[in-house]
Amino acid sequence: MDPRTKNLIEGPIAPTLLRLAIPNVITTLVQASTGLIETYFIGKLGTDALAGVALVFPGVMLMQMMSAGAMGGGVSSAIARALGSGRREDADATISHALIIAACFAAFFTVTVIATGPWLYSAMGGRNGSLAVALTYSNIVFAGVILIWLFNTLANIIRGTGNTFIPAVVTLVGALLLIPLSAALIFGFGPLPALGVAGGATGILTYYGLGSLAFVYYLCSGRAVVTPQLRETRLRWRLFRDILRVGLLASLIAIMTNVTIALTTGVVGAFGPAAIAGYGVGTRLEYLLVPLAFGFGGPLVALVGTNIGAGNRERALRAAWIGGWICFAMTETIGVAAALFPEAWLGLFDRDPAMIAAGSTYLRIVGPFYGFFGLGMALYFASQGAGALKWPLFAGFSRMIVAVGGGYVLLHWIGNLTLVYVALAAGLAVFGLTIAGSVWSGAWFHGRNDSRPRPG
Repeated sequence: MDPRTKNLIEGPIAPTLLRLAIPNVITTLVQASTGLIETYFIGKLGTDALAGVALVFPGVMLMQMMSAGAMGGGVSSAIARALGSGRREDADATISHALIIAACFAAFFTVTVIATGPWLYSAMGGRNGSLAVALTYSNIVFAGVILIWLFNTLANIIRGTGNTFIPAVVTLVGALLLIPLSAALIFGFGPLPALGVAGGATGILTYYGLGSLAFVYYLCSGRAVVTPQLRETRLRWRLFRDILRVGLLASLIAIMTNVTIALTTGVVGAFGPAAIAGYGVGTRLEYLLVPLAFGFGGPLVALVGTNIGAGNRERALRAAWIGGWICFAMTETIGVAAALFPEAWLGLFDRDPAMIAAGSTYLRIVGPFYGFFGLGMALYFASQGAGALKWPLFAGFSRMIVAVGGGYVLLHWIGNLTLVYVALAAGLAVFGLTIAGSVWSGAWFHGRNDSRPRPG
């Protein structure tokens, strides 16, 4: 057994989790920060530009969450469980199956979003200038969305082996290149013309393309725990199933999370472009919690999955709770700080008074509930490692019903934007508490032959 795999099974849980999580947190925060920096640049182009990109942002984050956290989690989980049970050849073969799945999903979203973009962004509240910006940005990003899927699939193949260092290095180097490149493409520099929002989209795709090449080089170098065997691999449904049985359910959760944001954006759109921009900038902070939770979630998939594969279920459960409470503490701290000082965040992107007012109301109401979201997301990733996602799926659906359904009813019965945000906060609490309750009750091990471990 490779020493890295053995450490996941036998090493002390908290130090092992932190050792894997720290570079992964850095990776995901840097990756998220590149999007925030791009938003900062685009904010200089005006409120219409900011609102237009806000309309596309849920779709871009859906690609991130599906490719990195959902299907990517299925890939990491499949590789971790194979390595934990000593099936090294299956782990190698999983690489080919994962790349095929990524290519199919990318092709589907390219065709679907480009075809339905005008209707979709209009339904979300896009009008005139903001709609034109949304279509420009969206068409470029989704034409090259295969690069996002490849980048995150390859990164999760590496994370599934317990290696979070290489993805961190590639992300950091890529961010150092992307920031000046994005500014140059948006505003123009030397021979480069000013492309506006199109430049921002082009810069993002360049980043993912170069990063994918770096991951391919590492996997083929012989230094990774797993090695691609593209020509030698015989496609097997069992290996597709190992990824898809986790990845498909996780993708539904990611879709519901982003549909929740998209639908509530449409509800908020009734109050005009400034409200959309304020809500969009506010939810950027909520989206920032996703990569933060993934910073611990990625290692949790590997740690829980490897121990489930090795039969160490009590250890897997302890790891999940340790990671869950750490994420709760971090995300709750961010949420409370945002609620106390909302303009410190919102003012980074625009100074329009109406935008600041809408965004401040959102952060003051929803921010204190961010801890429940962090707890739920960490345990969701741990559930990926355990291959048990029915309750996280139910939690995501419940959040969507409470947030969107409740927000819509409150808006049309009372016509108060503040009450819409109250529904969003309640949705976060429902999401986190439902997943936590399911893990505590032993849902991972229902229907399995051996005894069911309990937390504590």
